[in-house]
Amino acid sequence: MSFLLSSPGTTNLPDVFQKYPKRGIMILHLIDDIMREESPLTDGERELIFTYISGLNSCSFCFHSHVPAATAYGIDESIFGDMKINLDSPKVDKKLQPILIYAKKLTLTPTQVTKADVDAIYAEGWNEQAFFDVVCICCVVNFMNRFVNGVGVDVDPETAHQTGASVLPTIGYSGWAANLEKSLAS
Repeated sequence: MSFLLSSPGTTNLPDVFQKYPKRGIMILHLIDDIMREESPLTDGERELIFTYISGLNSCSFCFHSHVPAATAYGIDESIFGDMKINLDSPKVDKKLQPILIYAKKLTLTPTQVTKADVDAIYAEGWNEQAFFDVVCICCVVNFMNRFVNGVGVDVDPETAHQTGASVLPTIGYSGWAANLEKSLAS
């Protein structure tokens, strides 16, 4: 249920961004920079991290809307369960394990992150850019999970999946921002 007085009832994220397009544009450009600019992490790996953190935060809308993006970028859909990712699946690259462990710790117990957590990422062959990108992904996902839950985006998993499938793998974050910019101009 939406907590926005002007939008009672069920609201999805596109509705919120349409209502507040300037903020939506800023947020989408930030997410696009973190999730789609050049990185040692593939788009699929970044979407997997986004989905994983959303599950940790019990953010149903973000979890279910990022599953189709992750699968569109090559992540096997069989690893996704109900608000969880099976990290022990052979379909999850073992090289991602220290990244996902770090993301979990930074999300749930950020003051307990240690140099050893970061060294485990480097030990798997990831470079500093990959590590920095993981930190940025963690930041933006935690921000978005709190944003979505804070304004009361409450959409069933199937609707969230459809929203994610129709936006993220098709027009992407930058296309969504461009559509909002067009609506502001008219």
